[in-house]
Amino acid sequence: MMKPSRILLYVGVIALLLYTRSLAQGSLPHVLDTIAVGGVGGWDYVTCDTVGHRLFVSHESRVEVVDIVRRKKIGEIPNTPGIHGIAIAANANRGFTSNGKSASVTVFNLKTLEPETTIAVTGKKPDAILFEPGSNRVFTFNGGSSNCTAIDASSLEIVGTLDLGGAPESGVADGRGCIFVNLEDKNETVCFDATTLSISSRWPIAPAATPTGLAIDRTNRRLFIGGRNQILVVLDADNGKVLAHFPIGKGVDAVVFDPVDGSIFASNKDGTLDVFRGQSSKEFISVGKVTTLPGAKTQALDPKTHRVYLPATVTPGGDLVLLVVGN
Repeated sequence: MMKPSRILLYVGVIALLLYTRSLAQGSLPHVLDTIAVGGVGGWDYVTCDTVGHRLFVSHESRVEVVDIVRRKKIGEIPNTPGIHGIAIAANANRGFTSNGKSASVTVFNLKTLEPETTIAVTGKKPDAILFEPGSNRVFTFNGGSSNCTAIDASSLEIVGTLDLGGAPESGVADGRGCIFVNLEDKNETVCFDATTLSISSRWPIAPAATPTGLAIDRTNRRLFIGGRNQILVVLDADNGKVLAHFPIGKGVDAVVFDPVDGSIFASNKDGTLDVFRGQSSKEFISVGKVTTLPGAKTQALDPKTHRVYLPATVTPGGDLVLLVVGN
């Protein structure tokens, strides 16, 4: 017969293992709240300003500015026709919008939200937009002309155009001077130098296809790519090797990564948010699905609170709201 002390030891070991496993996997986030933004019309990307504790939400022909702490709309940047995305260059105290219908970028003051100027891009239908601090450049990814436009964030001059060889979607910077961008019609991810505007790599992303959402783990050099064929792939950012792949919901449009706990979020138009977590730099698990709202296809992560914000409408054609997802 086993001694009581040994039984207690075994029970304690099992409890510790289960606790450690639960910590590693983490609990599934859920919708905590909604923030009323108001107004009708389509939306696309949303960007988090961690310094100003604000969200910049693209909304048809304007940017809605939302205070995260007070949970209310505090401003608006008008006249951004067909807006897709917002990039922040905090060192220059400027924000930049990609206006798909007018093939332009609106430059605005980060503090006052007042527009400064409008820049005509060197392509058609600018979609995603990002700021790369090493080169001090803003890049628009022009889906209608398969190229990207590079703009100096200080002088506001166009400093170059790069032919990408396919229709670009989301892009991310690696913190080392390189930019990765998905080519939606080529099923590829391209890497190019932000300063020289030279392409160094082209990687296939199979089994994912029609890539849209893209996020990066800069520490472990991993790319997370959401494909419209309902597959998310994990790519090695140094050699392009596919390390893992998972099923996701329909209509993915954005993927974000939380470097603190290794969470990966894929937001889908079907009203689901797929959540994954990195157990290590090589091992990833599916945590589960969060039910959001139909159309909640884009998102932004606040790295300070580890909450995700998704634009959507409660009813078709209704006023815009932000879903707040977290633990």
